[in-house]
Amino acid sequence: MKTTIVAGNPKPASRTLDAAGLLARALTGSEPDHVVDVVSLGPGLLGWGDDAVASAVELVASSDLVVFASPTFKATYTGILKLFLDQFATGDGLKDVVAVPLMLGAGPAHAMAPDLLLKPVLVELGATTPAAGLYLLDSTYTTDTRIADYTERWGGVITSAATAGTESTS
Repeated sequence: MKTTIVAGNPKPASRTLDAAGLLARALTGSEPDHVVDVVSLGPGLLGWGDDAVASAVELVASSDLVVFASPTFKATYTGILKLFLDQFATGDGLKDVVAVPLMLGAGPAHAMAPDLLLKPVLVELGATTPAAGLYLLDSTYTTDTRIADYTERWGGVITSAATAGTESTS
């Protein structure tokens, strides 16, 4: 199973990236195979045809399991993540990808944001999202039990869906 994390934070090496890595490791028991820290793609995100962006899109689209992570900005996911997601074809750009929407925020007010805002975009791009999204408090995600609780509840569903995709294509 090929696992990738995508972090859409305007700051490189962010808590968002760290949380996505923690979640991917909790779900799979191993390090993610690939990491896309979207901010590192720079101005290539603003147009079409950038080689680095195209390579990142291909990498994500060929993954079995992808954790898509964003901080909560203005009550939704970041514009930089949206710029990256705009590079995928509607309907089948994430075909055969099992996606997990993850968002971090300062307080519980936006706890539904992963499911209400990020998940529909991933589905529109063709991803399978077999579980609820996960919202973490950026101040406690390393010390609370939210990732462990989520993995206990949804880990089997997510990894089974991702593994089923690899078995049907091999």
